[in-house]
Amino acid sequence: MDEQWVRGGGPPQWWRHGPPWGDSARWPWRSTLLVTVLVLGGSNFASHSQPDRVPLDLYARVLLIAGSALLLWRHRYPVWVAFGTVLVTVVYFGAGYPYGPVFVPVALGCFSAVVAGRRWAAWTALGVLWAAHLLVAHWLYRWLPPQHDHGMPWGRELAVATWVVAVAAISELARTRREQWARDRAERAQAARRRADEERLRMARELHDVLAHSISVINVQAGVGLALLDSDPEQARTALTTIKAASKEALGEVRQVLDTLRAPGDAPRAPAPGLDRLPELVQQAASAGLTVAIDGTPPRLSPGTDLAAFRIVQEALTNVVRHSGSRHARVHVEHDPRELRLRIDDDGPATGADAGGSGNGLAGMRERAAALGGTIESGPGPDGGFRVLAVLPLKVTPKEDDR
Repeated sequence: MDEQWVRGGGPPQWWRHGPPWGDSARWPWRSTLLVTVLVLGGSNFASHSQPDRVPLDLYARVLLIAGSALLLWRHRYPVWVAFGTVLVTVVYFGAGYPYGPVFVPVALGCFSAVVAGRRWAAWTALGVLWAAHLLVAHWLYRWLPPQHDHGMPWGRELAVATWVVAVAAISELARTRREQWARDRAERAQAARRRADEERLRMARELHDVLAHSISVINVQAGVGLALLDSDPEQARTALTTIKAASKEALGEVRQVLDTLRAPGDAPRAPAPGLDRLPELVQQAASAGLTVAIDGTPPRLSPGTDLAAFRIVQEALTNVVRHSGSRHARVHVEHDPRELRLRIDDDGPATGADAGGSGNGLAGMRERAAALGGTIESGPGPDGGFRVLAVLPLKVTPKEDDR
């Protein structure tokens, strides 16, 4: 079999991903040449210990070369090669030539057929070879060369039967192993696609949450600045200062996300935001005209849960700024040993769209919560306005790595 070793040493590539059996795009020249040399040399050596058989001549060597040369097509036409090698072998020992490695091409031909999924063809070819051997060795030998030949002892048929069974068993084992390799490759590819999709969705959520919040603040302040540009230049200047600060922060967070994309194996240059930055959210919301009250103290959270909680609060407040007529919002934080509960309420009517927002915002919050085993509920509050309730487990069971 043509093995390709990794450049610079080490095991061949198929050691992890399976051997290239059945690769019809490649011609197995080297292995076929090796088998041909083995068969010719081994048969010549075996003929010296079988003086009662017909000596090797040109016709015998042509048969030996022909049987081995058929192996060149074993990946493309495994069925024809299996039966072709059997036919050549039957003609060879029917002509009375010495026994020896003439059966090696048959073994490789049937092996390739089984591995290629042509099991019944390979078994049939082996059955034909065994039946032909029985006929020649115990009945037709009277009319075939060499002269004065005698029948083969039945005890030797046990060795032939063992050889046939061994070829079939090894072929089946190789076929099973190849199918397992194929399943492993498919599972690895599926796991890689799933990881890529999850990473893509995670990055999309990060960019959406960062940009949506900051651009909402910028949009509100830009409107204030335009409205007051002539009547109150000082207030317009304050609005422009807020726009500059919000855009700078947004650029910093976007740069952090992009740095993670460019170097996924490196640690992030800046820590991921968490609930300890709630005062910053309150300040940013205030610059957009929204008063936010914080009730409760967040517990110490794992980085993933902390980031998800921060983004959920950020997106909920962004939706209040963008979609609600409310100027007041409340963030209530409570927890117990098992879970963290975040409740974001506003007291204003919806303006144009639902107060809770639509599209990617709520979907992103639900995806973040679901990734941690939590839930998101949203809808009208009991006293009017809109409410977002997030429940996140404090102990997150990490998913097993896809291998």
